Amino acid sequence: MMWSSASAAADAVDEVFGRRVEPVERLLDCSDDVARACHAMARRFHRGGKLIVFGNGGPSTDAQHVAVEFVHPVIVGKRALPALSLTADVATVTGVANGEGWDEIFAHQVRHLADPVDIALGISTDGHCLNVRRGLEAGRERGLLTIGLLGGDGGTIAVSGLDHVLVARSDDPRVVKEVHVTMYHILWELVHVFFEQPGALRPPEVPSQTR
Repeated sequence: MMWSSASAAADAVDEVFGRRVEPVERLLDCSDDVARACHAMARRFHRGGKLIVFGNGGPSTDAQHVAVEFVHPVIVGKRALPALSLTADVATVTGVANGEGWDEIFAHQVRHLADPVDIALGISTDGHCLNVRRGLEAGRERGLLTIGLLGGDGGTIAVSGLDHVLVARSDDPRVVKEVHVTMYHILWELVHVFFEQPGALRPPEVPSQTR
């Protein structure tokens, strides 16, 4: 009986870890997409843009985590970059929700706080958060670089015309959140990699036309 219980526990442990393997492997498979998103972010920062991050619930705290990582790097010697979380100001969030509705809490702030050179990063564990989608759509309308950090199959946000879509492909929200932490740490790190490479942030040269 004790052997059976120990075996069942071991199987459960294997299953818990196994659920986390495939989403991470899929993240590795889309490394080119991640690198392109990071390069685009670095170019926006280089032009004077800032990062604007938002999400609901757990992703709201992720948004604050992302913002502080960029503004106050934990790695000594890395450049601080401008970033803000739209979830940090409770008075603004609740005021907009009361006046214009919950679906507009991020879109309204993007319209009034963002500049066209900025970056909008929306985080959603299932890809179906309407207010996150509306915030990204408002960003796209203003000319911001738009990035969705999503879960599941990407949901409705993934097909809403964003510049970059990064998906932690799991139906388990806990696993999605764990992969998201890895993703935004990679975003931070690769943005700095591009900053440290001379010429990496110059716009591509347009070939001269010969007559």
